[in-house]
Amino acid sequence: MSKRKTSKYKLDRRMGENIWGRPKSAVNRRSYGPGQHGQRRKSKVSDFGIQLRAKQKLKGYYGDVTEKQFKRTYQEASQMKGDTGQNLIGLLEQRLDMVVYRAKFAPTIFSARQIVSHGHIYVNGVKCNIASRRVFPGDVMTLGAKAKDMALIAEAQGLAEREVPEYVAPDGTDKVSFVRVPTLDEVPYPVKMEPNLVVEFYSR
Repeated sequence: MSKRKTSKYKLDRRMGENIWGRPKSAVNRRSYGPGQHGQRRKSKVSDFGIQLRAKQKLKGYYGDVTEKQFKRTYQEASQMKGDTGQNLIGLLEQRLDMVVYRAKFAPTIFSARQIVSHGHIYVNGVKCNIASRRVFPGDVMTLGAKAKDMALIAEAQGLAEREVPEYVAPDGTDKVSFVRVPTLDEVPYPVKMEPNLVVEFYSR
């Protein structure tokens, strides 16, 4: 499991956007970047800078996965048929930690990764602790017995700021099925994501 080395809300402020849509995000109060130089006048951003920003925002949204892991996912998406940007989003949404997050088993993507790594999630009846494991249409994810009483999961299921998307089908409060690989339009991002710019970044 990759380890987050900095505060997740620093990414919000660096991007100037509340990328997870959380009501307590620091960007709601301070839209400028972190650090003593955060309020400097913004200069014109180059094409490379725009592409880099789009990549960092998308990578950060999915729990700040490592650059190596993210690039590997892009390379796989580029070898698939169809639009590479759409393929990239589909592969990212198939991560087990992301399905756990979409199912509202966890309040944040970071806690979703923790729940998976601690062995609280079963895929098709088999315990899985690999957050990056790929989930396929028809797979069923269930909460372990101990997880059902966790306050973290009760908090997540009571969140009003996001809903379970159509490509994840709940069955009660402790089981979900992954219905299909979503397209970009179906993914409920709180902010605009631009996978086409990510493709341009890696295609240089």
